[in-house]
Amino acid sequence: MKELKRILLIEDSANDAELILAALSENHLANEVVVLRDGEEALDYLYRRGLFRLRMEGHPVVVLLDLKLPKIDGLEVLTELKSDPIMRVIPVVVLTSSREEPDLVRCYELGVNAYVVKPLDYHEFANAIKGVGLFWAVINQPPVGALPPAPHRQQEKN
Repeated sequence: MKELKRILLIEDSANDAELILAALSENHLANEVVVLRDGEEALDYLYRRGLFRLRMEGHPVVVLLDLKLPKIDGLEVLTELKSDPIMRVIPVVVLTSSREEPDLVRCYELGVNAYVVKPLDYHEFANAIKGVGLFWAVINQPPVGALPPAPHRQQEKN
């Protein structure tokens, strides 16, 4: 059985998170989606510390990152991930309502893999998420370490 690739969604808007989850589900992307609400929580999850110190090993196949987050904003999260030799290989897609050119330029300077402005229309939004989800969770080959070892492989070794 093929393992599903884990997606990390960092989004403080409950409405936007619901729309993203619905769009992924409508398009039959059954991947596990971990939803976190602020940048501090996201870094704790990624670095397996605090409440997440016991979470399953492995990195998400992609991080969907909002820029306007409480506690630690998305640019700070992106800066930390892309400056860490281990974490920088994790693909990061910024999903934001910001059309500000300085945000766009800064994200690419930091090494973001894609920058997607959230459309206001639901159908356009759903289509954008479908495209992002299909590419990063199905088509793209994830970096090494993105998935935990398959349970059946561990059993074969014993």
